[in-house]
Amino acid sequence: MTRKSILITGCSSGIGYDAAHALHKRGWRVFATCRKQDDCDRLIREGLESFVLDQSDTASMSAAIEEVLTRTSGTLDALFNNAAFGFPAAVEDVPTDALRSIFETNLFGYHELTRQVIPIMRAQGHGRILNCSSVLGFIALKLRGAYNSTKFAMEGLTDTLRVEMRGSGIDVILIQPGPITSKLRQNSIPHFEKWIDWRSSARKTEYEEKVLTRLYEDRGPDTFELPASAVSDKVWRALTDANPKARYKITTPTYLMAFLKRLLPTRLVDWLIDRM
Repeated sequence: MTRKSILITGCSSGIGYDAAHALHKRGWRVFATCRKQDDCDRLIREGLESFVLDQSDTASMSAAIEEVLTRTSGTLDALFNNAAFGFPAAVEDVPTDALRSIFETNLFGYHELTRQVIPIMRAQGHGRILNCSSVLGFIALKLRGAYNSTKFAMEGLTDTLRVEMRGSGIDVILIQPGPITSKLRQNSIPHFEKWIDWRSSARKTEYEEKVLTRLYEDRGPDTFELPASAVSDKVWRALTDANPKARYKITTPTYLMAFLKRLLPTRLVDWLIDRM
């Protein structure tokens, strides 16, 4: 029996890494991609099929798709768009070029890769496209404006695509984690240092008290933080449920914030978030 295949982006650590190994153990043929060859080599040594895919580079994405099609003789059952990065900063301190940079990976890369995969799935008559969003895709935390905006935009794009794909055999699904054990915070440091001139900011004190300690100090897990395996479990359900949901939520904050946003006026939600 031919194994089902899935392409996953951002597999060097965290959610993508865990999902790649979890699905491989459950019998899927996993193409676990990373932006750097060294990370791919490590995954290959761990028994996975891995090659480079950089979501900010169209040629890299096209080459990765061609590699998949060569290895599977032209098919792909699922895509899990997962690779992303963030950096903390007040919106007023984010240069427009920095916003372009994060959108290039967190949204435009998802869009381009999805566009390349849809013709494959349409031709075979089935497929599932999973987009990794966040609780920050529908709740805006302060000092997270760049990341928030990419995830809000992704949710709108994903909702539209889901409706457009009705009747095609292609299911489009949002994965919505809250706090998950990963290297997202550590990986944000180079972007923060490159783009954010916090010392010249009107919010300098706020950076010193709330951002720098969070970035550079090991404070242990966040409240309600779950391991990446919690996301892998929902990814498995999204891939195997006969009638998959439009959204799969993970962690207590995601469920709680979704409930509060439906229940409370926007200004009251803002007041609650401001005290977090």
